[in-house]
Amino acid sequence: MRPSALIPVLCCAAALILSFLCLFAGHKKGFMENYHLITLNTSAIGETLLNETRSSDNPLANLLDQIPNEISSEINDRIGEVAERLGIEDWYSAHMLNYCYGQYTPAEAANATISESDISKNVTGCSKSQAMYKFDPTRIIEDALNKTTGVNVTLQDLDWPEDIQNGIHALNALMAAMFVLYVIAICLIFVALLAAIFAILASGRLSACLNFLVATVAFIAIGLASALVTAVIVKGSSIINKYGNDIGVVANWGSKFLALTWAATAVMLIALLAWIVEFCIGRRHKNRQSYAKHG
Repeated sequence: MRPSALIPVLCCAAALILSFLCLFAGHKKGFMENYHLITLNTSAIGETLLNETRSSDNPLANLLDQIPNEISSEINDRIGEVAERLGIEDWYSAHMLNYCYGQYTPAEAANATISESDISKNVTGCSKSQAMYKFDPTRIIEDALNKTTGVNVTLQDLDWPEDIQNGIHALNALMAAMFVLYVIAICLIFVALLAAIFAILASGRLSACLNFLVATVAFIAIGLASALVTAVIVKGSSIINKYGNDIGVVANWGSKFLALTWAATAVMLIALLAWIVEFCIGRRHKNRQSYAKHG
């Protein structure tokens, strides 16, 4: 009997729950939406569209030219509503299995009467959950404009910087790797949990050694997943923000998601350290028995 094995059991159980939450956060409307990988704030993109189309051959120009010039100032003051009429949501957030979208309430940005803390995200809907899906806001926005305006809007019409699109492609390429790593980590943590439960009834250094090896592999897997997702979303947000100001797009990386995945990594580290202590205690106990027997 090894009651001390309860510590790694609890740690593995906590890591398993946290890892599952990382994988399924935001997979449906209303479920942990704030635990996103990255969110694109597109609430100001309508202003760019209006400014560009009035003086270009953009296919939206014919539609926007029908707006009288005398109400242009009012449009500028209520640009968020114009973007909404064009079918563009205020934000799009990427998760591990899908993306969600919606509007900021009560306003798109802070002003004299509304502070940043008063603004919240109202989820309009989410895409269907799919393993290793690709988050492509360019296509999403194009499809929205095409559906609401009835004209064929292309990437060039949106003046969408190629550098942003390259960053999104890199993000999608690594999202598949992130998904695989999380699935592997979840499987290994589950095996570590079962081994730790078995170790409660078993004793000896061999049991502790095997659990140490399993916990080490599980810790490495969740650690790699956490490190990869951190690098991807931080770098991806930086690239989008660098080139997105001109088109009214701002990216925010998910600090809550990072807290979740690194918490899972931390508790697996505790489980690993617990098995190291258990192995050392078992070795010391064996040495004492051997000394007493031959002494």
